Amino acid sequence: MEALNPFWSTTMTTAPVAEAALDAAALVARLRTTFRSGRTKPLAWRLDQLRALRALLTEQSEEFLAALHSDLGKGPTEAYRTEVAFTVNEIDHTLAHLEEWLRPKPAGVPEAFRPAEARVVRDPLGVVLVIAPWNYPLQLALAPLVGALAAGNAAVVKPSELAPATSAAIARLLPRYLDPAAVAVVEGAVPETTALLAQRFDHVFYTGNGAVGRIVMAAAAKHLTPVTLELGGKSPVLVDPGADLAVTAQRIVRGKFLNAGQTCVAPDYVLAVGDTAAALEAELAAAVRAAHGEDPAADPEYGRIVNERHFDRLTGLLGEGRLVTGGEQDRAGRYLAPTVLADVSPEAPVMQEEIFGPILPVLAVPDLDAAIAFVNEREKPLALYAFTESEQTKQRLAEETSSGALVFGLPVSHLAVPELPFGGVGESGMGRYHGEYSIDTFSHLKAVLDKPLG
Repeated sequence: MEALNPFWSTTMTTAPVAEAALDAAALVARLRTTFRSGRTKPLAWRLDQLRALRALLTEQSEEFLAALHSDLGKGPTEAYRTEVAFTVNEIDHTLAHLEEWLRPKPAGVPEAFRPAEARVVRDPLGVVLVIAPWNYPLQLALAPLVGALAAGNAAVVKPSELAPATSAAIARLLPRYLDPAAVAVVEGAVPETTALLAQRFDHVFYTGNGAVGRIVMAAAAKHLTPVTLELGGKSPVLVDPGADLAVTAQRIVRGKFLNAGQTCVAPDYVLAVGDTAAALEAELAAAVRAAHGEDPAADPEYGRIVNERHFDRLTGLLGEGRLVTGGEQDRAGRYLAPTVLADVSPEAPVMQEEIFGPILPVLAVPDLDAAIAFVNEREKPLALYAFTESEQTKQRLAEETSSGALVFGLPVSHLAVPELPFGGVGESGMGRYHGEYSIDTFSHLKAVLDKPLG
């Protein structure tokens, strides 16, 4: 397998394996030496790394799918689509456009400085750290790495210890394909992450929750290291009178119960405007049956909760409101059925934190004004979804609310559009990536001015 990696040599002293006994300072120093040598800067190196990463995903897809099933019960179709194919598409889009993105961009020069030329160039930052979460443990480790490598950086990837099978697969396989002098994988939990965060990186990219995001940001501040925080929050779905409720319910169910609801941009709760709530509840129950059958536990594509701690947290949220559908559970199997709740109080525990699981509360609000006020009274969400036929409603939501993304008619879909930035605002995160935005995240936009001496 090592022969697949053109950067592997039997004379190299850097082992192409995850750092077993972590010496974080030595690891970062080694990668910084590589970066300062200029090894990662040529376009050819960047393209080679992206092609190698693509080969890793396509050649080792079966092993990754098995690991994802072990960690999260992901079915092969969902896992391939959301983890492997998603990342391959990100790579392909970057390969197609990288040379264009890296061209210096001319800038105008004021008349007082002429004759002179000005341009903006993208400089790689140096050594970056990518800390991945457990819910999409392959995609959210490697998709940011696409941008880091494409921008010409050396990188450390820290997979999530809560997805141990996927973490082990990444640690074992990634160094077989990528340049081991420039890319390292560190497995482990809090001690290893803490040791890494004590080092000076040139950028830290973290995906996860806000509590840990604050820890990451505080650690990075000691070195004035810029950070990207991809967090989460309660992403609302507004359903307007006049929307096709059957189609609306089908699309909400697909977005909500993907990965058993363990998706940062999953619809978190529904605001049913006017008299839509009762009819929507019936359609949601029907959509769950259509998507996952009468017994979702038997659906090979319906996932499981990551561990018992999260299972207990989720089942503790079920005591409020009226059960529309679901509620069945099996702690030993970490199974929680797709569940819809109605008549939920805004003060209920299920409405106080990001659910991050297969529970969907439906709340009735009298009108659009009330819906907008409900959203704006809370932290800014990672995404705001709406089902409406009204252009006026769309315009009001665009102008009167703030969210990481605003999506009409198809929850979660914006992630798969590579020319759209993905990121949060306020409590839901800072920074953005995907496509060219990843290059900006992992680069310094350097101003260059050239004034002739004559």
